[in-house]
Amino acid sequence: MAPNRRLKRVVASQPGFLKIKSSKGADGSDGPRKKRLNKNKKKSWNKYSDINDVDEFLQDIRHQERTTGGLLSEKSDESLFFLDVRPKTPQLAAVEPVEEKTGRRKTARPLRIDLILQLDSKVLPPKDVLAYQRPNAKKLRRIAQKGEKLKGKGVVTRRQKRLMVRPKLDDTAKKAALEPNNNPQRDYYDIWRQESTSTADPWFLEQTGKMRVKRPDRLNEKPSVLPAVEVIAAGGSYNPDFFSHQALLQVAHEVEVKKQKEADKLVKRLAVKKENFATEETIMTEQVEGLVEEDDEENANEEEEEDESAGGIVVAVKKTEKQRRKERAEILKAQRRRAQRVKSDNQQQLFQLRSIKTSIKQQEADTKTKQTQRKSNQEAQKSQPRRLGKLKFEPQDMEVQLSDELAGSLRQLKPEGSVLKDRFKSLQKRNLIEPRDRAKFKRRLKVKYQEKRAFRAIT
Repeated sequence: MAPNRRLKRVVASQPGFLKIKSSKGADGSDGPRKKRLNKNKKKSWNKYSDINDVDEFLQDIRHQERTTGGLLSEKSDESLFFLDVRPKTPQLAAVEPVEEKTGRRKTARPLRIDLILQLDSKVLPPKDVLAYQRPNAKKLRRIAQKGEKLKGKGVVTRRQKRLMVRPKLDDTAKKAALEPNNNPQRDYYDIWRQESTSTADPWFLEQTGKMRVKRPDRLNEKPSVLPAVEVIAAGGSYNPDFFSHQALLQVAHEVEVKKQKEADKLVKRLAVKKENFATEETIMTEQVEGLVEEDDEENANEEEEEDESAGGIVVAVKKTEKQRRKERAEILKAQRRRAQRVKSDNQQQLFQLRSIKTSIKQQEADTKTKQTQRKSNQEAQKSQPRRLGKLKFEPQDMEVQLSDELAGSLRQLKPEGSVLKDRFKSLQKRNLIEPRDRAKFKRRLKVKYQEKRAFRAIT
């Protein structure tokens, strides 16, 4: 195989040898045949078009604009060339005298990083149109023209009047604010003082929203006048006095009696009266009712209904002219009598001025009494819990020990009640939160009971 390949290479290298597969195209030109492409779409343009020459041309134009500030073909010869008048032989630079080092620093040269960041292009940056635009420019221009016209007429606008009325700033406060810290003659400054140190115009701070709005006085009022922690009476001590302890027991007894009365009242309301109990006679009448025929009563009722229907028809009788005149005359007489009575009453009131004055004084006294009573009720309501929710406030039970339960020392004292519950009730009593009940657990699905076989076998 190897000699055959070598022979083929030798033959192919000879000048008169023609290959079977020629590289010439159908038209006799060298190279492969070019592929025919459709360039009727933009996708084919971008894919098969050669735009390297266009890119090089545009890149050259951008380079000229960046380095020279424009195209070289459009520039004049004076801007591109200059006459070099320097000597061809270099001259030795004169040796500058060395200056002695002084305390002054040398002029600072720009850093290399700053030189790199500087613009090296002579193309001007694009103009930012949005930077020159003003919102509502036409409206502001119209307002300014109107203001100039009014100023020419001598008219002072409301805004200018407000600016004129505005108080002037205190110059001393400005000077104090601008005073340097290293001045030993400056005034003493207390960092813990409460007053505001702002020297700006209060009107300006109010208009710009930097000044805090004044809190209304009604929001500073407490919802209740009761103290946060109520101190129990002296009888609630671990070793109280006899009389103070008995007084506290009396108060607790009155509370329990009141609760018992309310419970008894509810029982009385729900109780059934003796009159409403069923007897043998009432039971018999209820059983027999509807079984006995009462034809006579039904017939009597039907006759009464027929009489009423017959008597309900009224025949209209036409009045004569004489009767109509008489009715009109009676109406006029009644109107005259009423007018005469009103007139006589007004005249009679002139002789009752003294009694009218006394009645007015009595009404004013009653009004003052009602006002004082209303104020006292309002003051009393401040110490009472209000109705803030659907539930009514229920006070906590009094924690009182009987005489035989008293301990002589703190060691033997037994704790009662809960601090958490006491604080919770205090918040409700002072109208800070609404009265609440413990949330009830509501089961969504029923509990399914299953009897196991082992249980059946045992029982």
